[in-house]
Amino acid sequence: MKPLTLDFRRDALPLLERYTTIPCISPDYARDWEDSGHLETAVQLLADFARSRAIAGLSVDIHRLEGRTPVLFCEIPATADSAEGTLLLYGHFDKQPPLGAWSEGLDPFVPVQRDGKLFGRGTADDGYSTFAALLALEAVERAGLPHSRVLLLIEGSEESGSPDLDAHMDALSERMGAIDLLICLDSGAHTYDRLWLTQSLRGNLTCTVKVQVLEQGVHSGEAGGVVPSSFRILRHLLDRVEDAASGKILLPELHADIPALHQQRFHALAEELGDAVGDALPTVDGLVLHGDDAVERMIAQAWSPTLAFTGIDGVPAVADGGNVLRASTTAKLSFRLPPSIDGAVAAEAIKQALEADPPHGATVGVQIDAPVGRGWVCPEPEPWLTRALDEASLKSFGHLPAWLSEGGSIPFLAQLGIRFPEVTILATGVLGPHSHAHGPDESLDLDCAQHVTESVAHLLTAFALRSV
Repeated sequence: MKPLTLDFRRDALPLLERYTTIPCISPDYARDWEDSGHLETAVQLLADFARSRAIAGLSVDIHRLEGRTPVLFCEIPATADSAEGTLLLYGHFDKQPPLGAWSEGLDPFVPVQRDGKLFGRGTADDGYSTFAALLALEAVERAGLPHSRVLLLIEGSEESGSPDLDAHMDALSERMGAIDLLICLDSGAHTYDRLWLTQSLRGNLTCTVKVQVLEQGVHSGEAGGVVPSSFRILRHLLDRVEDAASGKILLPELHADIPALHQQRFHALAEELGDAVGDALPTVDGLVLHGDDAVERMIAQAWSPTLAFTGIDGVPAVADGGNVLRASTTAKLSFRLPPSIDGAVAAEAIKQALEADPPHGATVGVQIDAPVGRGWVCPEPEPWLTRALDEASLKSFGHLPAWLSEGGSIPFLAQLGIRFPEVTILATGVLGPHSHAHGPDESLDLDCAQHVTESVAHLLTAFALRSV
């Protein structure tokens, strides 16, 4: 056997830069995606890259369903009869929109290499994943190392909440067969010096609450003091679900117990990295954050229910505000839910708390947005996999791996968790500090991409040898 070697820059960058130029925006943000053809161009480019790799028995298919985004589906047979089981590698090729002006010299669809990074929309989220998966497989075979049967699934709707994923997986279920390990190449990292694995994600519930007191706005001199303000009633209602002084969510249905192992990992991370959560936020000078220390802030970000007010209707801009008692106020609320919370139970508790016994008899309506984003908790890996992760990170990065919890939601992980409840799902990725995945100046750290690809190659062989 030869040493395991690969070169992400040499083998991936030429086509990854071409992929960067394609405005393959996710369907939620590009309703004309079928007519524009950009998603089709992107998936064809990735399929061409797959076909160009020296991987024995590789089959490449662009799977299509009427009215849905395409999926790149590849199947690679095991290299040895003794290599049992099937490993599924997941990524996506659709992109977020540009989202505002980028820094001087940068453009969402013009690849720019600078300071060891490739700038451009979709480079890190999640264009690199197809290249990393295939180059890892190629390196394993080139070195004469074994791998089990491997499937590669790269979807085209992840940035829209993966509405097409289940339909494709239903259609592909017979071809896929039983899955024994799932590696998702689309998650975050606190640093670029090790393999990071995601242990949990919060769920997300959004809704609107509308308070109406008049059929139309009335001069405040005429109605003020007589008609209760819709804004004040809204404030009153929100006090039922959130403590205005502390921000604590008051509904018991939205709270969950934190696994002891997760708490141990939070303490270990805080001891090594300090206040990784607080230090990463662009706060104004003098702002006092929630939580007394780094551990409390990690727990707050990962396991606490929270409420953000993300939109408001019925309120004019300051420059346009006249002396009017407005007819209604509508607020959009975004609740982050602990990973293990049942979203349906949370939705019912929120709706009942806000709609029951409306103050002053005002008309109050709560509309829950569907679907409610489910949270996710990673099953603890088996001992062989823990050893393999340690070895992969040490060989590739020079440091042991670490586990993090994400405060946001990744819908496909919850979907995959439901579909494969007995399967360990590893979520890793390259979305480290200043990668700006959904904002301007998105970038891929090329050294990190190299090391993650090496780590995947190690895991492919470790999976094949797990029972040896």
